[in-house]
Amino acid sequence: MNEQTQGDGAVRRASLYGSSVENTYAGVLSFMRRSYSRDLAGVDVAVTGVPLDLATTFRPGARLGPAAVRAASVQLAELMAFPWGFDPFDELAVVDYGDCWFDAHNPLGIAPAIAAHARTILAGGAKMLTLGGDHFITYPLLQAHAEKYGKPLSLVHFDAHCDTWPDDNPASLNHGTMFYKAVKEGLVDPATSVQIGIRTWNQDFMGFNVIDAPWVHEHGTAAALARILAVVGQRPAYLTFDIDCLDPAHAPGTGTPVAGGLSSAQALALVRGLGPLNLVGMDVVEVAPPFDQSEITALAAAHLAADMLCLLRNQKVARQGLRQV
Repeated sequence: MNEQTQGDGAVRRASLYGSSVENTYAGVLSFMRRSYSRDLAGVDVAVTGVPLDLATTFRPGARLGPAAVRAASVQLAELMAFPWGFDPFDELAVVDYGDCWFDAHNPLGIAPAIAAHARTILAGGAKMLTLGGDHFITYPLLQAHAEKYGKPLSLVHFDAHCDTWPDDNPASLNHGTMFYKAVKEGLVDPATSVQIGIRTWNQDFMGFNVIDAPWVHEHGTAAALARILAVVGQRPAYLTFDIDCLDPAHAPGTGTPVAGGLSSAQALALVRGLGPLNLVGMDVVEVAPPFDQSEITALAAAHLAADMLCLLRNQKVARQGLRQV
């Protein structure tokens, strides 16, 4: 810990590495108090927000999600990460890149703006951890990642919904159809992709491997994790976590809640076990603060996002042999 930086590390920390001393209830907010910067030199991961909720089919409010997740992350920057036992920022260079700007009054320009935002970050050599925003944002993010890492990608998709309902209108904004489009465009390979926590019906799951919520409840997280790792293998994989994968008891603040979902403990156990995957990008989406209670949805999202960074920290350590993981 850098004892020289006390407070407002998001704008005062000189190094990409290490953590600052902060009062959790005060100071400039960023995700886990990382420095706000658009300089990607030496950056491993850029955390960025996409405050969109124009594609929702029920309740709005996810445009406020990135800010809420940042605010909920302050406690996670205070102590060593649990259960990892390390500060991920001792080895992983992470910045908060701020939010993607788009003109919300020009819907046809939104998807291209998100894709361009992602291309800029990826071209700078950083991986992306994106905070939504509704789930439509994953579609232009996949476009940019497939350009960078080659297509098709494998998709590791946590959700209550499969989001593969038919939609052949290239101009539509719909958070229930973007993976239909992603498959049709060859961005993702459903045969090597997996959807976890599903508990809504679709006549055509488009060949995705589905581990629905009742299966996880019956067989447990260890069995579910084994299936995920077996399906995806070492293919370049994009991880997307719709917070409505969680049961509304654990995440009420979302646009399309569905009863019977995963607990936060189950979800965290699964995400923490994804270390063997070749993760090229990730997002956490659909936090809608107007429907939240005591920030429990934003807190769950912040914990999931923090664990994703810990996965990337461990992968960097393993690649470089910095120290035992």
